[in-house]
Amino acid sequence: MSKLLAFDLGAESGRALVGHFDGKRLALEELHRFPNGPVQIFDRLYWDPLRLFAEMQQGLSLFAREHGKDLASIGVDTWGVDFALLGPDDALLDNPRNYRDPRTAGMLEEAFSRVPREEIFSHTGVQFMKLNSLYQLLAMRDSPLLQSANTLLLMADLFNFYFTGNKVCEFSNATTTQFYDPRKNAWSTELLTGLGLPTHFLPEIVQPGTQVGTLLPSIASATGLNAVPVIAPATHDTGSAVAAVPAATRDYAYISSGTWSLMGVELGEPLISDKALQYNFTNEGGVGPSYRFLKNIMGLWLVQECRRAWQREGRDFSYEQLTAMARDAVPFVALIEPDDERFITPGNMPGRIRAYCEETSQNVPADEGQMIRIVLESLALKYRYVLESLETILERRLECIHVVGGGIQNRLLCQFTASAAARQVIAGPLEATGIGNLLLQLIGLGQLASLAEARQVVRDSFDPEVYRPEQSADWDAAYDRFRPLLPLA
Repeated sequence: MSKLLAFDLGAESGRALVGHFDGKRLALEELHRFPNGPVQIFDRLYWDPLRLFAEMQQGLSLFAREHGKDLASIGVDTWGVDFALLGPDDALLDNPRNYRDPRTAGMLEEAFSRVPREEIFSHTGVQFMKLNSLYQLLAMRDSPLLQSANTLLLMADLFNFYFTGNKVCEFSNATTTQFYDPRKNAWSTELLTGLGLPTHFLPEIVQPGTQVGTLLPSIASATGLNAVPVIAPATHDTGSAVAAVPAATRDYAYISSGTWSLMGVELGEPLISDKALQYNFTNEGGVGPSYRFLKNIMGLWLVQECRRAWQREGRDFSYEQLTAMARDAVPFVALIEPDDERFITPGNMPGRIRAYCEETSQNVPADEGQMIRIVLESLALKYRYVLESLETILERRLECIHVVGGGIQNRLLCQFTASAAARQVIAGPLEATGIGNLLLQLIGLGQLASLAEARQVVRDSFDPEVYRPEQSADWDAAYDRFRPLLPLA
């Protein structure tokens, strides 16, 4: 029995998960959970990487206490796009900014004034979103921090550096920046130079499954472990989640469902075409190697922010309560475009949704249940739109939708997705990101030979839940109302 440790850090929390692998099946054990979230200073949003790293070291100590020194490997995955800048002494020059930080306002337009939109897409094949690393860097163009930085590391790569002392960038993470060129398999230094940005701080890129190094002696000693190998999984959490999709055929779409919904397909090579640009899809690195051709959708962030707003007002609902209230609410009272600009930043989400409904001449939600139902129905309809866009670009039908990640706990959204898209939804596994992280460690250790073999382990270890479409006529009518809310492709 091999024991491995996956650190899976998301926008709301981080976990240390122990994987127990017997050669055929994988079992999970949650060892440590800790909160995460942006820290606001004035109008700026930061991450707190030193606290997060301290929590990760606590996870190592807990493993040693409960399982001894018998740890085969460690892997880290996080969200993408956000980065740290290290100075000549490898110290942080500033705390990393959160991707919802307002500094990127207007940066898309600034970039297009320097390099045409079509040329940026040709270099990178990445969806245009102002939170991308490219626009975060552009917002810092005149900052002395850029010139004094020796190394740029994305968040998971920063933690790998803290564990091992080695500075590299893992492939799936690199592709989220919008300055990686998938055709050249290298950083797009030409694009950065065209935008007036430096390139001297870009690290070496390594593939998922690469051993970054071994646990530093100081950390091993402090936590009670040996010199454990640190293996880079797909360090972008979606890359690890998609690696755990239990599919055996190619005719499916996936949704990695959580704070964000990332919906797409797996391809053997990047798809950089006029249609991909028109529909604003992205090419993110995967395992194999492969590319995840997908679109980022706002996801359950909308529900999370509504819940936080109501908590501040003294109405503390659980997610289960909100979903039950939504299930009982009147259907299709109003619809929203989940990716409307106003919904990106933290704040009074219920007020923003009410304002959106008023501005689009729709009914305003009367209570919390109706508000959440509007969000869930709108997400399901956005998934249908993205599915249709994928089929148009690929010129083939996708027979089912695999949904993985924490969002599958919202069974109402899973059913809405099946009904809106008129496709069977296969939900699971729940801990897809952590599972994918562990599977890539096993590949790195040589205990699994391929992604196909890893997915067989998922099928042998976890049972999915299947949802079938209902009420197609009602959803078709709602979709006809939804389409005019979307920006033209």
